[in-house]
Amino acid sequence: MIALETKTKLFTYQQNAVNKLLPIRVGALFMDMGTGKTRTAIELVKKRMSKISKLIWICPVSLKETIRKEILKHTDTNSIYVFNQKTQDDDIPQADWYIVGTESIGQSDRVTLALNQLIDEDTFMIVDESSYIKGHKSKRTQRLTLLGKRCKYRLILTGTPMTQGIVDLYSQMKFLSEKILEYKSFYSFANNHLEYSERFSNLIVKTFHEEYLAVKIAPYVYQIKKEDCLDLPKKIYDNRYFTMSDEQRAAYNKTKEDFLHNINPYDFSSFDIFKLFMTLQQIISGYKNIDVKETIYYKENDRIEVLKDIIKSIHTDKKIIIWAKYHYDLELIEKELGNEASLFSGKMNEKQKEESIQSFRNNKRFFIATPSSGGYGLTLNESHYVIFYNNSFKYGERLQAEDRCHRIGQTEKVTYIDIIASESIDEKIKQALNLKQSVAETFKEEIDKIKDKKTLKEFIKNI
Repeated sequence: MIALETKTKLFTYQQNAVNKLLPIRVGALFMDMGTGKTRTAIELVKKRMSKISKLIWICPVSLKETIRKEILKHTDTNSIYVFNQKTQDDDIPQADWYIVGTESIGQSDRVTLALNQLIDEDTFMIVDESSYIKGHKSKRTQRLTLLGKRCKYRLILTGTPMTQGIVDLYSQMKFLSEKILEYKSFYSFANNHLEYSERFSNLIVKTFHEEYLAVKIAPYVYQIKKEDCLDLPKKIYDNRYFTMSDEQRAAYNKTKEDFLHNINPYDFSSFDIFKLFMTLQQIISGYKNIDVKETIYYKENDRIEVLKDIIKSIHTDKKIIIWAKYHYDLELIEKELGNEASLFSGKMNEKQKEESIQSFRNNKRFFIATPSSGGYGLTLNESHYVIFYNNSFKYGERLQAEDRCHRIGQTEKVTYIDIIASESIDEKIKQALNLKQSVAETFKEEIDKIKDKKTLKEFIKNI
């Protein structure tokens, strides 16, 4: 039995969702990003805590750290175990909450066996970003569906339930219960709702009887769009967390150690500190400049993976602005997003910049820029989603970047998402910005207090 108290209040629409799904054992929260589906799901866990033995939260690997942080933010629990590469079925620590990567279930027999060992008849399983289980033939979907059948309660969460049309509903509803759609196989579902191309295999050219499906799923689904949430402020903030790779963590710690070894604690400047900050920020963004001619690149860079997963969770008809601090970041993001991206850089001339803006307004989905080059003067009200891949040290630049799409003429709520490396300078920067201060202002007082090597070492240790 889970003992649980929550620390944050629900919005009215979140309480409405809980009221609808609480009487049934399976359900779906189809809620836009920024509307708090995680907090709503936690409330359902709280209401059922006398009836469940544990909570298993399945989510994309890149979301595991974010979910852990959200549980800690909204509840009083500290009994959380996050599955990792060392988790074995015979050595799982006792916990109330277990967080497991969706991709791992399809790729790893070890993780699947460990998860199977964990489940009992009073388990509550949540599948976050449930569009990840839309392929009915995939090993991931089949394994999750079989594991889910053994759980007393099942819940799916997503803001984009149908990225490719009604075909995406089948596996998500089957995970909850075959009784919802009343089809025993995908082929029965397809015969009644899908028409395939005679020329191209697996290409759906027409769908049928959508109204029937809407009626069938309605009792089990709570759906709400961001624009319908009257409780929400006009600016919505969200954080997505990730953990450094072992290689990044080693480089991060060594950089701090080298700084302490080489610096004179009685004779250093704020410039020395901020040079360190920039190097640390580069490491957690996937690279490190050694000198003008040499750069180290880290093979694993979960920051870009988190970015891709955020994009997947936003409806494809929504335009997105992505702010990144360094030109390396811009190049990496542009490479990942391809022809859908419009790049705006300080290296461009005025004509190229104007062409970039117009291409975003007319036919491109993504606008990628640095706050220093694109954060001033532009009006980009076409977008209602803004991602800060990493942050500037200056609060003024952050505010200007936010206001590019929160200006006169904006008719919708705007969601701002920060990508943050846990236990890193990212968290310090975000704390400063939340206080409406630049990083320089926030740290100046602390730097002024440093009088010897001991206090300097403590300051660097906490970054």
